[in-house]
Amino acid sequence: MRRREKGMGMAGRVLRVDNNRVGYAELFYDLVFVFAITQVSHYLLYHYSLIGAAETALLFLAVWWVWIYTTWVLNWLDPEAFAVRILLFGMMAAGLFLSMAVPDAFGARGLVFAGAYVAMQLGRSLYMLWVIWSQPNRRATYYRISGYFILSAVFWIWGAMAEDQGHRLTLWAVALGVEYLGPLASYRVPGFGSDVTTNWRVSGAHMAERCGLFVIICLGETLLVSGATFAEMDWTGPGLMAFLSSILGTGAMWWVYFHIGHRRGAHQIEHAEDSGAVARRSFTYYHIPIVAGIVLGAVGAERAIAHPEHLASLAEGASIIGGLMLFLFGNGLFKKASAQWFPLSHWVGIVLCALTFAAGPWMTLLTQNALAALILIVVAIWEHRSLSAKA
Repeated sequence: MRRREKGMGMAGRVLRVDNNRVGYAELFYDLVFVFAITQVSHYLLYHYSLIGAAETALLFLAVWWVWIYTTWVLNWLDPEAFAVRILLFGMMAAGLFLSMAVPDAFGARGLVFAGAYVAMQLGRSLYMLWVIWSQPNRRATYYRISGYFILSAVFWIWGAMAEDQGHRLTLWAVALGVEYLGPLASYRVPGFGSDVTTNWRVSGAHMAERCGLFVIICLGETLLVSGATFAEMDWTGPGLMAFLSSILGTGAMWWVYFHIGHRRGAHQIEHAEDSGAVARRSFTYYHIPIVAGIVLGAVGAERAIAHPEHLASLAEGASIIGGLMLFLFGNGLFKKASAQWFPLSHWVGIVLCALTFAAGPWMTLLTQNALAALILIVVAIWEHRSLSAKA
């Protein structure tokens, strides 16, 4: 890494120069999100209803949003710098409280969850304002981002103070809506105009690697949950088959994401003229259905392993097959962004998922879980062979 230039103030001490590798401090920070994702998937397991699904979706979107925003700033901050490590360790502490509050976020620990979330989002943005104060363009960007987080913080805290569970869900949904619309609206502020994506330039290699690591976190959570569930059971034939199909499905998910799509997406953002726009579309938003599908599928796999011979309910089908559909749709969007077409193999996989879901009430959870793994394997092989033929 080149020596830092003198006379640049705080920015000169903590901003990256030309070293874009993922630092050990970043990986250490990610450990909190292994816990967070596990907590979110368990929340759905213990609240297996429509309202539980809505609450889980909100919790998941909050966890993803706080992680992806940190990924953006770590494109610019050097994780080896002392002041950046202090920021990450502080966010890890807040992230642990956020994760611990997840099981009772819509109960007695709502204020802990909301307070930790707001502290992470707003605290990180104010830190960036301090760091890049001498850079007018980035300073203007973080003025806008901080403003959006201040507005959303009102709804987070208001919702946490609400006694009624539905009222809290509504207010927190408004808070997330404000935050998710921010990048899409280019952080437009009345009277001050909009930001421009050229102010959001990022290292493509770093962004792609960080998002790939989050996908691995989610896939690892699936393996951990599947293994823990099967370990506590009597090792019967049906349970073993459900466990093995879960392993095959997880491996196929890894293949579908990393074999072609991730490499091509990384290449696209590395060579894009406007890397900020690509990162916003492909990594910030298109990855949401990818990681959500993995988490939802993990919940369905756990139920299939625990009750392999039970007939699949619509709710369980929504987890096993719905999660797979989300995963394939998100991957299709991600690959379309770099190749200009939505893979036919993914469309076929989505249609097969729809047919499997429709037949779900007449098949066991084991059968449905095994078919989900088979669909993934078919998609992976089809895509590999079709692209190999074009090469």
